[in-house]
Amino acid sequence: MKINNLNFEKSGGLLPVIVQDASTNRVLMQAWMNREALEKTFDSGKLTFFSRSKNRLWTKGESSGNFLYLEELLPDCDNDCILAKARPAGPACHTGQDTCFGEKNQAVNERQTAAQSAPGKPEFLEELEQLLKTRKDSDPSKSYTAKLFEAGPKRIAKKMGEEAVELALESESGNPQRFIEEAADLIYHLNVLLIARDTGWEAVIRELQERYRPGR
Repeated sequence: MKINNLNFEKSGGLLPVIVQDASTNRVLMQAWMNREALEKTFDSGKLTFFSRSKNRLWTKGESSGNFLYLEELLPDCDNDCILAKARPAGPACHTGQDTCFGEKNQAVNERQTAAQSAPGKPEFLEELEQLLKTRKDSDPSKSYTAKLFEAGPKRIAKKMGEEAVELALESESGNPQRFIEEAADLIYHLNVLLIARDTGWEAVIRELQERYRPGR
């Protein structure tokens, strides 16, 4: 997606953004972006919007920790509205509900059930791996994951190293939720690196099982 093709002028410098869960396709929320918010979203990998009430940029999750991690941005046919596909790190609504449309905890329960259904290899990790593979050939201007793949394994490894440092620092902060979020960031970037190196969780788990099999 080319930012210069978007019609910001039609709504006074802002574009409506519909946010959708990249895994379940559930609509999570609606917000607004100006050009600066869109650029920051691409740079950070976290959805950033423009608040009309506060007249400033705000990154979803900046106070709650419930970030929306960018997967893909798609403009509509008139280039005056954006569909943002994201991975939610928690409830999307400030009320504590999964969505801003009254769907409470359903998506969380679905993810927990999926994670418990496959011993040894959580089903969600497998689903995430398959989803990330589909981003390999996506347009880097529309997808943060595709942008990482385009940069190559060296850049992905560098980013993973940055996330590992953030996780280590967060382990000393005493904030359990932030620690979990940083751990999730690290695992996500590790997943991308594994795919970039033409391997995946199955090979890693096989190696762990080989190392720690009884009697070894």
